[in-house]
Amino acid sequence: MKKLKSKAFFIFSVLFHIVMSFVIMLVSWQIFEPNAYNHMVNWFSAAKNAPDDVVVVIIDDKSVSKYRWPWKRELYGKIFEYLHEYGKPELVGYDALVNSLDLDNPQSDAKFFNTLSKMDNLVVGFSLTDENNRDENEKQYSEKFFSKFGVNITDKRKNVYPSKYQSYVKFPQDYFNAVKYAGSVNSTRFTANGYLVYADQIVAIDGKFYPSLSLRMYMYLNDAKDLTIYDNSIFVEKTGLSIPSFSSYNGIQSYLKYYKIRKSTSFSHRIYSASDLIDSLEAIRSGKKPVIDPSEFNGKIVFVGANAKASAIKVIDELPTPMLAEHPGVDVQATNLTNLLNQDLMRLSSFWQDLFVIIFLSILTFVIISRLTFFKSIALLAGVALLYFGFAVVCFSCNFAVNVVTPLAIQLVTMVFAYSYNFIMEGRNKEKIKQAMGRYLSQDVMKNVVKNIDDIKLGGKRANVTVLFADIRGFTSMSEKMSAEDVSVILNEYFSEIEPIITKYNGTINKFIGDAVMAVFGDPIQDLKHPVNAVKCAYEMLKKVEELQDKWIFEGKPKIEIGIGINTGDAFVGNIGSEKRLEYTVIGDTVNLASRIESYNKVYRTNFLISTSTYSYVSSIADVIKISEVQIRGKSKKMDIYEVLRINIEKPAAK
Repeated sequence: MKKLKSKAFFIFSVLFHIVMSFVIMLVSWQIFEPNAYNHMVNWFSAAKNAPDDVVVVIIDDKSVSKYRWPWKRELYGKIFEYLHEYGKPELVGYDALVNSLDLDNPQSDAKFFNTLSKMDNLVVGFSLTDENNRDENEKQYSEKFFSKFGVNITDKRKNVYPSKYQSYVKFPQDYFNAVKYAGSVNSTRFTANGYLVYADQIVAIDGKFYPSLSLRMYMYLNDAKDLTIYDNSIFVEKTGLSIPSFSSYNGIQSYLKYYKIRKSTSFSHRIYSASDLIDSLEAIRSGKKPVIDPSEFNGKIVFVGANAKASAIKVIDELPTPMLAEHPGVDVQATNLTNLLNQDLMRLSSFWQDLFVIIFLSILTFVIISRLTFFKSIALLAGVALLYFGFAVVCFSCNFAVNVVTPLAIQLVTMVFAYSYNFIMEGRNKEKIKQAMGRYLSQDVMKNVVKNIDDIKLGGKRANVTVLFADIRGFTSMSEKMSAEDVSVILNEYFSEIEPIITKYNGTINKFIGDAVMAVFGDPIQDLKHPVNAVKCAYEMLKKVEELQDKWIFEGKPKIEIGIGINTGDAFVGNIGSEKRLEYTVIGDTVNLASRIESYNKVYRTNFLISTSTYSYVSSIADVIKISEVQIRGKSKKMDIYEVLRINIEKPAAK
């Protein structure tokens, strides 16, 4: 039954640990892991600089200060004229939305659209919205848009999420006609902790798929026409590039691998001020030296975007990322393309990999705690935690993101669980040991040992005690006639009945000596009335034996009688033996005299004898017969002893 209880407790504890771990995993994944991811990316993953083959032309504070905002579109056109006519970049990406005409300056719009129409290496951004702005022309626009800007994307996913997007942010017709390639600039801006950590590589609307601006630029650079979507990846057929991804209502997303932020900027890529390009264009056309030599853009991939926030009129396109609280959106687009071009892709550990690590650390933690001492296990577990953190650092440095906080949190929970379980089990084992030892030692002696567990040593003290000896009459002849099993049954029943009586009167069973019992009153239980309680105890023991005699006769067992001898006096009380083996006992003449007095029951055919010293304490309650001048072995002088016939029963003295 006890084994079943122990197993049940263990199973309950394990189930409780699993439930607690599961709850902590959910909380950690939602609250702590996103922040840990940001820090690990910032400290270890973004350890290198972005290459210089991808650059950014930014409409910055300098640009809007020099050329008053809002700009006419022909001013934008000059940026693209400079790049197209003189810079000769391999590809230009325009990270902006053009969704209306400048009705006040139609000629300016016309110049801008004309410039863009000449550029065969330009990919512009477009956007979808989750607002239902559909009108009667929406379907027609969708077909027209996909016909011009769509690419061949095959969906082989098993788990498909419906798209949240309802309509297009439409291009003006002239802009639509001017540009040749377009990619989505939609981004899911906020994760659980409010940071942009992934790019929306593919978005969907009306069952049609569109690549992101960066992915469309990658396809252009590699003359790739086809993409295939799987549950965990996007595959570019032409190049063999496999982009780790996952699906959501926002589209097909992949984690971004960020780069170091360049000094004195908010960008990881090299930047040029748009005003410098405009000035350079004017300088070249005037036969002057340009601010920026056009050759700097030869063969480069150029992103054009805006982010001016120090000016009176702000033009802000910023997102919170692991690198910066205000990270320019055009730099994030450039980062995505750089990831694709260099196959510098961030991969995440799978759920099953995370679960394996958590289970492994939990089991390892429990094994260490169960096998080692407290301080050794703490030291080793701290080493395991540091080792895992080092492993996480290496993983992030290799663009492989693993859980950082969750495994360590589960390890901590497992430590608390394991130490608590050990503490409870040790407490239970100690209680079992106490109960088991209580069968060999007196409960009171054992309690005294436990109370002074740190101060156990040889030695003791002198104390005034009353010693009781009780011996079975004719035990030797009885045991010769009965089997050992029958004798043990009678003895065990007898001892089981008298032990509570001795305890009731504040006595302590010092030892069983064959069929005899030695009990001590007055120590270790402090009791000023120990002589009286010892005599009352003996009297009740005799009454109990009378009850047992009737029972045993009815059961066909032999009738036994006991003799009791009691003496009061000073004795040595304490630990004797060696440093390795101690025994708590009472020794001295007082003990010897009590034993010898008991032996005179055989001589005088009595059952209950006490010494003169004991009688002096109980004379008022005991009816006795004085046996004068008895020669006690070991005593030079004769002494009186008393047979107790009856006593006036009172309540036992309180402990």
